[in-house]
Amino acid sequence: MKKYPIELGTLLFTMVEPTKGHEVEYNRWYERDHFYGGVLVGAYSFAGDRFVSTKDLKALRYPIDSPMTPDPMSGSYLAIYWVLKGHHDDWNRWSVDTVKNLHATGRMFGERTHIHTQLYNNAWSMTRTDTTTNIELALDRGYPGIVVNVGELKDGVTHEQMGEWMKNRWAPKAFESSWGPDVFNYSTLLPLLDDAPPDVPRVPKAEQRFMQIHFLDHDPAAQWSEGYARFGADLNASGLATHLWTSPFKNTVFGTDTYTDQLW
Repeated sequence: MKKYPIELGTLLFTMVEPTKGHEVEYNRWYERDHFYGGVLVGAYSFAGDRFVSTKDLKALRYPIDSPMTPDPMSGSYLAIYWVLKGHHDDWNRWSVDTVKNLHATGRMFGERTHIHTQLYNNAWSMTRTDTTTNIELALDRGYPGIVVNVGELKDGVTHEQMGEWMKNRWAPKAFESSWGPDVFNYSTLLPLLDDAPPDVPRVPKAEQRFMQIHFLDHDPAAQWSEGYARFGADLNASGLATHLWTSPFKNTVFGTDTYTDQLW
């Protein structure tokens, strides 16, 4: 079977900043309740993982002035979830209703701020080789790190044109390098429901925004200056888009408070 029925459709990207002094409590609440109760118990949610950007990794973020984060030191924790293709509407309705119920029953955590919580459509993905882990399995593999790239298309440029540049110009060089990804995806913003939680910020020019999640089989800070530190300049030089943000993250260690003392 060359094409399996488990395909990534929607992805939920939720980057959050705990209030200082509440980071341990937040970490435990999220992984012991909300990671499951807020997403993974729902139908069509088939994978999820958590990541953290510690102080040293945040120092690598750029540009400093970015619409993704109010300042580079915010957005410490990131959770990513995969939703089965073809079931976005059903899942989205369930998700909003579930979060409302969690608010009503006292199962939410107030000492946190949503930095960037949005739904994206998985447009396409690429792998280093034919035998590389595919995007559907990427969250379950437990890659040690990821890099997130965000851009905004120039007026008149299509996502298809941007995709051709990534596939034919940028990706071949990255896959041949030691700093490059094992697999990455390209996704576009999806609209939130009108009654989605009001503490989730809306994104201007949403139709021109794209996000890439690059899964790495090594420390995301390794060879940074040789690789991802140059992505923004490469993207801007393409003339197709404006680079908005690049940030490394590493996997959290479930069931522990690891990294909670290394956020700032």
